[in-house]
Amino acid sequence: MSLSTAQVQRPPSERRPWGLEWRSSVWFITLVVGIAITTDLLIYSIIVPVIPFRLQNLGYDGVSGLVGWLLFAYSAALVIFTPPIAFLSEKYKNRKIPLLLGQAALIGSQVMLMEAPTFWVMALARVAQGISACVIWVVGLALICDTVPEKIVGKQLGLAMMGMSLGFLIGPPVAGALDKRFGFRGPFIFGIIVTAIELIGRLLIIERKEAIRWDASFTNLVGRNDPSKERVAYGAVQGEKRPEGPPERASHAQNEGEDITETETPTRVPSHTQARAETERQPKDEPAEPAQLSIPRLLFKLVRSPRALSAVFLTLSYGIMISSLEPVLPLYLQSTYGFDVSKVGLIYIAAVVPSFISSPLSGWYADRGGTIVSTVVCLVGSLPFWCLLVIRSHLAYFITMFALLNLFATGSISPITAEFAMVTRSLEGVGYGHVYGAFNVAYGLGSAIGPVIGGQLYDHVTPKRGWLELCLFNAALVVVSTFVTLCWFGETAVIKRAVQYLRHRTSAKSEVDEGTV
Repeated sequence: MSLSTAQVQRPPSERRPWGLEWRSSVWFITLVVGIAITTDLLIYSIIVPVIPFRLQNLGYDGVSGLVGWLLFAYSAALVIFTPPIAFLSEKYKNRKIPLLLGQAALIGSQVMLMEAPTFWVMALARVAQGISACVIWVVGLALICDTVPEKIVGKQLGLAMMGMSLGFLIGPPVAGALDKRFGFRGPFIFGIIVTAIELIGRLLIIERKEAIRWDASFTNLVGRNDPSKERVAYGAVQGEKRPEGPPERASHAQNEGEDITETETPTRVPSHTQARAETERQPKDEPAEPAQLSIPRLLFKLVRSPRALSAVFLTLSYGIMISSLEPVLPLYLQSTYGFDVSKVGLIYIAAVVPSFISSPLSGWYADRGGTIVSTVVCLVGSLPFWCLLVIRSHLAYFITMFALLNLFATGSISPITAEFAMVTRSLEGVGYGHVYGAFNVAYGLGSAIGPVIGGQLYDHVTPKRGWLELCLFNAALVVVSTFVTLCWFGETAVIKRAVQYLRHRTSAKSEVDEGTV
C-alpha cells in the first residue's frame, strides 16, 4: 500500500499537535532551514574579521596561514563527519533529532572558541563547529526536499540558500562593531544568543512522516521519481499523475464524464476515520520502498553517474573559490586601503547584498529553464570580474567589482543544489540525505582547500602579487567548471545534445541527397 494503516494510526491518548498544518508546511520548513543556514554562516563568518587580529594579540606570526588552518579544521570536520551523518539520517528517516543535537554542538563550540587561550583549542572548537554544520547542510536540505513539491524545489532551495548571504551579511560587520565596542568576546556572545533563539524554530518542526499520522493527505504532498510505482506529486509536473483515489471511484467518475483535474494543494481528508478507510481500500500490490543501500554500493552508484559527479565537482570548485578569499581579503584591504576590523566587515556587505537577488532568481529559473542554463549563466557571468578585481584602483571600483562578482558566483549554488535533488530522483535507493551528504563532503573539501591555497599564495609572495595570482587561479577554475557543466551536468548534457543534433541533421541531409539522386 502507498500508505499503511500503521502510518495513520496513533495512540488514542495523543492529542493532535497544535499548529500541525503550519509547523509541517512548506514555507515553515523552508524558513527554519534558511534561518539555520543563516546562523551557521553567521557563526562561521564571525571569525573572518576577528580571529586574525585575535591571533596577533596572542603573539602569533604568519596570521593569514593560521587563519587558513582554522578554516581547514572546520572543513575537515565537514568531510569526515558528513558520511556517517548522511547515512544514519537516511537509515532511520529522522531529521529533527539530528538538527537539535547539531544546535547543541554549535553552542558548545562557540564557548570553546571564545575562551580559547591557544591556537590548538581554537582549532578544536572549529572542528566542533564543522560537525554541527554537517547536520544543517545534510539533514536540513534533505528535510526541504522531503517536504517541498518537486516542481518548486529549486525555488525553495534558492530561498533557503539566501541564508548563506544573510549570514555573511550580518556576521562580519556585526563582529567588527561588537569587537570594537565590547572586545573580542562580544561577537561570540552575540552568536550564542542567536543560536539559542534559532533552536526554537527547530523544536517547532513537525516532519512529514509525523504529520501523516494525523492527516493522511500529507502523503500527496511530495513525490519521488520511482519507476516501480506511480509518482505522487504536488500538482502536475512533467506529466506526473497524482493518485486519483480507489480504482472503483476513479472509474465511476470517468463513466459519469467528470473531469479529473490536478490542483496545487492536496485535498484535505476530513477525518482520521475517513483517511484510514480510504487507505484500506487502496490496492495492496504496490512495490515496497527500495531497500537501504550499503555505503559501498551507494558510493558505487554515485560514482557511476556522470550527472552526480559533475554536481559534486561544481560544489567542490564553488567551495574553493568562495573560501580562498576568506583569510586573504581582510589583510589585502588592510595593506591596500588601511582598513581595520570594523571597516573590513562593511566590505562584506558588498559581497552578499547582490546574492539576495541572484540566489532565489537562479533557483527559480532552474525549476523552469533547467539547471544547466542557470549554472552556465552564473559561471560565465562571474569570469570577467575575477580578472577585473586584480586592478588596483579606487575603493569604489573595488566594491563594485566585488559586488558584481558575488552576484554571479553565489547565484550558481541554487541550481547546483537543485541538481542534487534531481540526481536523487533518478537513482533508485539513493536518498536526499545521501546526495546532500555528497554535496557537503564536496563543499567541505573545497572550503578546506580554498583557505590554504589563498593563505599560502598571499603569504609567500608580495600582497599585490599574491592577490593577482589568487584571482587568476579562481578565474581558471571558473573556466574548468563551465567546461564540466557543458559536458556532463544535467539529465542530458549540452555537448551530448549538440552531438545528437548534428547526427540527426547529417542523417536527414543524407536521406534528402539519396532521395534527390
